[in-house]
Amino acid sequence: MAQAATPPLLTPIDLAAQLGVPIPTLYAWRTRGIGPRALKVGKHLRWRQADVDQWLEQQVPA
Repeated sequence: MAQAATPPLLTPIDLAAQLGVPIPTLYAWRTRGIGPRALKVGKHLRWRQADVDQWLEQQVPA
């Protein structure tokens, strides 16, 4: 049985490029609890694309 491939996690560089924001902004958002949910992988921060997509949908004004 073949296993489904896990989507790669986004690095700060990947996410900053995708959102068009500086990397320090990502860290500031995380500190303030207002950005997309991040994961700690060892000492590194990573983001799931699904979490980023969900966070972006929440940013759309009602």
